[in-house]
Amino acid sequence: MSKIRSMLATQSSVEEPERRGDERSEAARSGGSPTIERATVPVPPDPEVSVRHARRRFTTAYKLEMLRRADACTRHGELGALLRKEGLYSSHLITWRQQRTAGLTPKKRGRKTTAVDPRVKKLEQENRRLTSRLQQAEAVIAFQKNHRARPVPRYLLDQKLPVRLSSRHPGGSGRLLFGDAANP
Repeated sequence: MSKIRSMLATQSSVEEPERRGDERSEAARSGGSPTIERATVPVPPDPEVSVRHARRRFTTAYKLEMLRRADACTRHGELGALLRKEGLYSSHLITWRQQRTAGLTPKKRGRKTTAVDPRVKKLEQENRRLTSRLQQAEAVIAFQKNHRARPVPRYLLDQKLPVRLSSRHPGGSGRLLFGDAANP
């Protein structure tokens, strides 16, 4: 009897919506909304066996613990009992021992980090530096092209140019050199 009282005590009443004066309050008996919330019965698991068995995954900590416990087994039959108890095979231990000698460490989740070679880093820096120098040189060349396209004022042509600026083009074309660049 106390079980029934405790079950009724745990069941909570669901509030019914307000009714107008002309509505009847027989909703619970006529199949409407229930006034008491019933405890749900758990659905039994599906008895069918899945087509593919879910593969077990062992954490690094579990592997190391099992290896420690397996290494501690000294008497005859202890190792077999441990393996049966844990549901493991001897091949698991063999594989895990090989992994331990190779450096069994916990795996980091997520995207793998790429090791940056210092030579690659140095080459990338040099590439950025040279690219910026190339852009500066192209800007200077573009400025010189635009500047030379304009006519030279007459008063500059009448003046005697210094020897360094009035030197001839080495190809023998007769063009004058101004600074380090040739006339177009």
